[in-house]
Amino acid sequence: MGQSIRGKIAYITGAGKGIGKATALELAKEGVHLGLLARTEDDLKKVAEEAEALGVKTSMAPADISSLNEVEQAIENMKAELGPADILINNAGIGSKGHLLDADPEEWKKTFEVNVYGTYHVTRAVLPHMIEKDQGDIINISSSNGLKATAGSSAYSASKFAVQGMTEALMQEVRRNNIRVSTLNPSLVATELAFGSQMDNNDKEKFMQPEDLAEYMVSLLKLNQRIFIKQSLQWATNPF
Repeated sequence: MGQSIRGKIAYITGAGKGIGKATALELAKEGVHLGLLARTEDDLKKVAEEAEALGVKTSMAPADISSLNEVEQAIENMKAELGPADILINNAGIGSKGHLLDADPEEWKKTFEVNVYGTYHVTRAVLPHMIEKDQGDIINISSSNGLKATAGSSAYSASKFAVQGMTEALMQEVRRNNIRVSTLNPSLVATELAFGSQMDNNDKEKFMQPEDLAEYMVSLLKLNQRIFIKQSLQWATNPF
């Protein structure tokens, strides 16, 4: 039999839109209180209002996760307002396209600063909450590009491969603390990150929706604490 997640506290990065927003609202439906972290405060306010209408408490923390100082301050504020985290969803990330010689070196660097260092910064700040409780869940949103690279994705794929390695090591480190660490590796998801301004012009219903991943994450969190799915790959059934 699975476990209830009602009353738990989840911190979510990139919570203002896309997968992060969908996950926040799906968790709110389950009675999970939410620490919402993203760069854009207006987006966070909208998500917080929707979540609170579902009867849960929220805490907002506008921050750039590539900055360790901003992350530490944000997590400290959320802990003071909401309490220590039971669940961490590392969702925030940026995309980057371009063959290696064509890519802007600064863009390459920024991709790592957000996707890799950002995930590290937030995990480093939140992990002590879970170690103290001797229980927790961390879900890192990687990508199918984190398992198999494609031409023109050198920066993005490299960053997502790095997230895979970091997650694998952390999973081994904290299992003894009853902390479950997982990665999701979705292929194309109908978000602004994937489709950009052309999103409305595509038949996006054929692709995975943020809500699909949100439902899946809730099912993972409800598994009995003695079991977890270390890594999973999500595909659209028939998008073409």
